Amino acid sequence: MELSTALLLGLVLLALLWRKFSRPKGFPPGPLALPVLGNILQMDFANPLKDLRKFSEVYGPVYSIYLGFTPAVVIQGLKELKEVLVNKGVDFADRPHNRIIEAISGNRGLVVARYGRAWKEHRRFTLSTLRDFGLGKKSMEERIHEECVYLIEEFRKNQDSLVDPHFVVDNAVSNIICSIVFGRRYDYDDATFRDILNMVHENMKMATGFWAQLYNAFGFVKHLPLPHQKIFKNVNTVFAFLGKVLEEHRKTRVPGEPRDYIDCYLEELDMVQEDSHKSTFDAENLFTCVGDLFIAGTETTSASLEWILIYMMAYPEFQETCRREIDKIRGDRDRLDYEDRARMPYTQAVLQEVQRFASVVALGVAHAPIKDVQLNGYTIPKGTFIITDLSSPHYDEKYWKYPKEFNPENFLNKDGELVKVEAFLPFSAGPRGCLGENLARMELFLYFTTMMTHFEFHWPDPKSPPDLTPVFGISQKPKCFKMRLAPRI
Repeated sequence: MELSTALLLGLVLLALLWRKFSRPKGFPPGPLALPVLGNILQMDFANPLKDLRKFSEVYGPVYSIYLGFTPAVVIQGLKELKEVLVNKGVDFADRPHNRIIEAISGNRGLVVARYGRAWKEHRRFTLSTLRDFGLGKKSMEERIHEECVYLIEEFRKNQDSLVDPHFVVDNAVSNIICSIVFGRRYDYDDATFRDILNMVHENMKMATGFWAQLYNAFGFVKHLPLPHQKIFKNVNTVFAFLGKVLEEHRKTRVPGEPRDYIDCYLEELDMVQEDSHKSTFDAENLFTCVGDLFIAGTETTSASLEWILIYMMAYPEFQETCRREIDKIRGDRDRLDYEDRARMPYTQAVLQEVQRFASVVALGVAHAPIKDVQLNGYTIPKGTFIITDLSSPHYDEKYWKYPKEFNPENFLNKDGELVKVEAFLPFSAGPRGCLGENLARMELFLYFTTMMTHFEFHWPDPKSPPDLTPVFGISQKPKCFKMRLAPRI
């Protein structure tokens, strides 16, 4: 009797689990999901892109997978991505439930905040403030040129030995957003700042890994001594660093004379206290916005510059063609200006080809619909976890001359003129598109052309070419590498 009862209970449990992992009517199709685990074991979280594309070959550009108990819809292909990001951008402008993100940011700030009044007001305020501090203006260009001087000096110190460019490039890029947000830059030998940047990059990698996905799927994992605990340890250290920056600003600011983004936000808080209406501006959102700007303003641009360097060494013929164009347009000037890019189609094509081929932010940031939405004949319920594979159009043979190779001609016509390709999505698109796109473009152009003006970059071992396999994370980075610098006279 006890055995038959146990069998009956087991069958009931299996039936409930089967129902739980059976896709509802109208939901996109996808691979069979295991009870409890879903499709987690069917993907390599060291880099899931290949597995996601294999699923797409079977189930189409809109399909579903299960991350533990959580159903997720994967979007691939330009047509479908444009529908989600642009045509129905507002409908898909929310962020999904994510345990790690909620534990870290409480869904506040600029990047992972839920769609609504608070996010709209903070995005509007941030764009306005960044413009006030030079975004898109000559003054911002001057900030980058000033940092270029430090960058070149640091490279010169190490030109007689093999150079690992990671931290120098990382620091240089981060100093631009730090100058806007914190009102200061950090020296390249600042060990504390180096540790902070390393923790940021480590978290960006771990956040997409197996242990983080396990925690997102099963909340009780939070309390177990597993590798995901390293994420929270790093977060606490980074938050302590940001907390000191904020406290210093509160003590030293002069009302009415804002020095940077933090001061402007504190001015906003002063006005909020004088006005009785309910505001979305508060100390918690300030903290999260500062963290978002610091991390987003460093991570992807730094990774892109590292990719640029390694591709220039892997393809020295492209490096030399860029250098000839740079020298021609620069003439006898010490440096190029950002407006010079209009006369430099080849250099722009190289930079864009690196962004296409490396696809630094391959999966973007997850979206969620704000209501039930129809897509490709399927019903996507409100709040569904949406994975946008921004890299998928980057290798689609319908849009590129050389989809599977690194070749600047993908962005040039037969006359050598730069062409705009609709399938190029390095900064996403629509309402949730990257708010720092213009700054990132300016940094990439000015840092790259400055480095090329002063140095030639060579791979140390011609017999062993660079390993271009990416290290997957929220942003894809190249593996650690060293290079040989040849100073130019």
